[in-house]
Amino acid sequence: MQGLAQQVTALRPEVLNGDSTVGELAWVWGQTYDALHQFWRHRLWFDDDRLVGWGWVRLPYRVRLLDGSFRESKEAGLTWQVHPDRTELFAEILDWYDEEAGNVDRLVIVQSPDTEALAIVAAHGYAFDEEDGSDTGDWVQWNTRDLVDIADPVLPDGFRFLTAGDVSVANAVEVHRAAWQPSSFTEVGLERVRLTWPYRDDLHVLVAGPNGTLAATAIIWLDEATQTAEFEPVGTHPDYRRRGLGRALQLHGMHRARAAGAKNMFVACLGAPAHPAARAMYYDVGFRELSRDVPYVKVA
Repeated sequence: MQGLAQQVTALRPEVLNGDSTVGELAWVWGQTYDALHQFWRHRLWFDDDRLVGWGWVRLPYRVRLLDGSFRESKEAGLTWQVHPDRTELFAEILDWYDEEAGNVDRLVIVQSPDTEALAIVAAHGYAFDEEDGSDTGDWVQWNTRDLVDIADPVLPDGFRFLTAGDVSVANAVEVHRAAWQPSSFTEVGLERVRLTWPYRDDLHVLVAGPNGTLAATAIIWLDEATQTAEFEPVGTHPDYRRRGLGRALQLHGMHRARAAGAKNMFVACLGAPAHPAARAMYYDVGFRELSRDVPYVKVA
């Protein structure tokens, strides 16, 4: 699946689907496997020995979070990818998805430049999700920039950069949970992430405050084959926000990615006008929109 992501990245990065990149696949698989794998279904499409498409269904679920609350979804979701030369396979993936999901509402995302896929999903009875795809919705924007001219990062006095090799697993998980409350991320989840290619401790970057508390975190996924890298996730502890730590950490991360061989960088963020903060932060360090999610739904 990551190999197909490499091919799409090299040929048409604007049609990479959410959670279908090299880094997103590693991150989602590693950090959610223990909680959600029982709700997953997968199918791969081959042309001889060459993978040309895949589908990953998430069935409705309800799981307990670390704070005792529950995260649940009453709808099924589909993550998918096809080779740009085999877009017609998306129709077969949707047929399989309908069978696996059964009699529940079904969600699927298509990228805005993918005109063939947009026609296929509409022909299969899916309708544009007016709520999630609106100016107040939770759709995601895919951003990119080159790594030619990167400003130097500046941290406030007393703060310093670290990597995951400098801290304990427990502390790395703690800062992620703080940044993404409520969170189901666990130490076991981070260990799975660390065992999943292409994770590297030296590209898992963090910021520590004057008292040693971790204040911000970001994982960089480097794909040497395409000379690209991706931030996923990026987060700042709520007690340390609005101090420029996110900006500094991204610039620092891009310098490290470039030194490791990357020429281009990707990052996803909420794109709707009602959620401007993350997009503004990424624009501030040179990212610009490459594509956006177009959410579709088929009501049971």
